[in-house]
Amino acid sequence: MKPTGTDPRILSLAAEVAKSPEQNVPVILLKLKEIINNTPLGSSELKKIKQDIYCYDLIQYCLLVLSQDCSRIQGGWTTISQLTQILSHCCVGLEPGEDAEEFYNELLPSAAENFLVLGRRLQTCFINSAKGEEKDELLHSFQIVTDSLFWLLGGHVQLIQNVLQSDHFLHLLQTDNVQIGSTVMTMLQNILQINRSKRTKILLKLNKQKEEEDRRLQLQLQRQRAMRLSRELRLSMLEIVHPGQVEKYNREIEEKSALIIQKHWRGYRERKNFRQQRPSLTEYKAAVILQRATLKFLAKCRKKKKLFAPWRGLQDLTDARRVELKQQVDDYLRRHPSSQMSDMTSRELHSQAQEQLQHYLMGRALEERAQQHREALMAQISTNIEQLMKAPSLKEAEGKEPELFLSRSRPVAAKAKQAHLTALKHIQAPWWKKLGEEAGDEIDVPKDEFSLELGTLFIGGTKPP
Repeated sequence: MKPTGTDPRILSLAAEVAKSPEQNVPVILLKLKEIINNTPLGSSELKKIKQDIYCYDLIQYCLLVLSQDCSRIQGGWTTISQLTQILSHCCVGLEPGEDAEEFYNELLPSAAENFLVLGRRLQTCFINSAKGEEKDELLHSFQIVTDSLFWLLGGHVQLIQNVLQSDHFLHLLQTDNVQIGSTVMTMLQNILQINRSKRTKILLKLNKQKEEEDRRLQLQLQRQRAMRLSRELRLSMLEIVHPGQVEKYNREIEEKSALIIQKHWRGYRERKNFRQQRPSLTEYKAAVILQRATLKFLAKCRKKKKLFAPWRGLQDLTDARRVELKQQVDDYLRRHPSSQMSDMTSRELHSQAQEQLQHYLMGRALEERAQQHREALMAQISTNIEQLMKAPSLKEAEGKEPELFLSRSRPVAAKAKQAHLTALKHIQAPWWKKLGEEAGDEIDVPKDEFSLELGTLFIGGTKPP
């Protein structure tokens, strides 16, 4: 079953692998390395990408490529070693879901076995190689393969037993080459450390389970001991109490026990009710806080409204106060007389302002029309330039294409006509008239020849009748 919300990069890569020929598949699979490296380590996005890679069988494609002959793969051992890195990183931290049994019992052991086989092949090629650069490249690829195997074992420690019991791993240990041997021994030491740490974790887990079981048994023994002591105490009290008061004593014990049970039950019930009512209490407190803040805000608004309220006049003024205020106003007017203007002067100023405003508006309209005309000319020039740039040469022009060379400007058309006649006259002139002339000399054209066909030019967007 294909997952929903698959990463589009994985979808496109899977489609490319399915459509491409077999020799191009290894190079295409190398794109998985960039996708994995660009995703944050340990994030949920990386887990989802690994699930998509597994669900679209890209891991199985990597295993198939690793089992092929290296000479048939583009990039050789470099491509193979990078694919081992991709395979180990995809398998570690992967949650296969419904296919868990197939993943753990078939795919992982097959991947570990392929890594060991690749190690043996690299070991053989390294020993048989004679060139120094080739040996260095093979050694580097061998180290990448061993690191990938170690990374796979670190994520799935159950594969350690399969690796240690493999004949290929034993063959790697029996090598006589120092460099290969040191790399294999380093890997073996790391594997043993992983196995030791695994055993340590298992022992800690077992010890923790044993401690929990011992604690549970101790609690059970304490309860049993407490019950036995309680019964022994009750029996001893029954021996002391008079036979006629045994019933009364039992009733008192039952009442005390009932009170204790009721006390604990009521405490439990109240705590449960409090936990259930806590959200409503929180909502009530929040409502109180909101109401308090709203009331404060409304009070501030009313206060500001009173401060900035319009003036409604003076109240409770006496006649003497009114006379005094009027006297102050008259004194101020006498000290600060205002400039007076006749009606005629006011009308003249108004008419002058109207004339200036009308003049400004008329000039503005003329400027707008001139600006529109300039913009239209510029657009026309740009269109002509673009047409001329895209037009073919006169030698290659066919049909109506020569019309693209016609100009809409009369001066430009006249200049073009003059240049054409000059060139034509110079070409048709006999050779003896060209003696002593240079390439830059101009030839005069008579005005009658110049205006002979000028009226037939396409000027201004119209043609003469």
